[in-house]
Amino acid sequence: MNICKCRLVALFGMVALSASACAPAAPTPYATESAPMAAPPMATPAMPESAARAPAQSADGGAADRALQPRLVIRTADLTIVVKDTQAQMDALAKLAEEFGGFVVSSSTSRVRDNALQGYITLRVDAARFDEAMSRIRSLAVEVRNENVRGEDVTAEYVDLDARLKNLEATEAQLQKILERASTTEDVLAVYRELTEIRGQIEQIKGRMKYLSQSAALATISVTLIPDALAQPLQVGGWRPAGVVREAFEALIGILQGLASLLIWLVIVVLPVVLILAIPIVSLALLIRRARRSKKAGAAKAA
Repeated sequence: MNICKCRLVALFGMVALSASACAPAAPTPYATESAPMAAPPMATPAMPESAARAPAQSADGGAADRALQPRLVIRTADLTIVVKDTQAQMDALAKLAEEFGGFVVSSSTSRVRDNALQGYITLRVDAARFDEAMSRIRSLAVEVRNENVRGEDVTAEYVDLDARLKNLEATEAQLQKILERASTTEDVLAVYRELTEIRGQIEQIKGRMKYLSQSAALATISVTLIPDALAQPLQVGGWRPAGVVREAFEALIGILQGLASLLIWLVIVVLPVVLILAIPIVSLALLIRRARRSKKAGAAKAA
């Protein structure tokens, strides 16, 4: 039983060394617990030999992987363009992103001097069509004020992450075998803690590799749209003829509205009141006039 346990501890120590080589900063939870249980002397030569061969294989494999791995370049661009119609070109850029296999990350507009509309939009497009997309964006502009294109080569980082991932997965497989052979609760817990640590490192590396591959597959283009000064309303010394014409039309419309309102009041309110007051007065005037005529007719007969 003691011999089997010593062999288990020796194998466990080899796995711990390989895990620490993959992640030097990661702590080994069971190192202090296993220190008193030394491995048999005959197992000692095998561990340095394995450790001596591992770096050479990793280095050769890393060089081969770099040669086979397609180059990953994260491309980004910033442009400032002058446009005649800001909102129309913002819509055109959104359609352009969909056409080039991407999407709109963010967009916003704001009012600047003279109430002109200024826009900001960030696009993601297929990196393979990056140059074509840039050409299309330039064609939407009256003038390109500023253009800045950058490229970040992340191939080496991706290959290194891939090599670390393979080593960690191999270590995880060895720990799974040790876990199956562990006979005591203490050994099971120690191996389980190490498996949890290795699995966390694997997930982190996979997440970083996914981010790098997606960033390289879709280029980022940020565009600032400035309204064209020639397309804005004419303004001389703070005086805008177009604004004066509009104010004159507004004044004319206001006067016509006032006249129409006055006419409506006259027809609906004043006219009925006048009629109500005029009918008795007219009737009385007619009666007086008739009485006077009758009196004159009687005087003429008497004469």
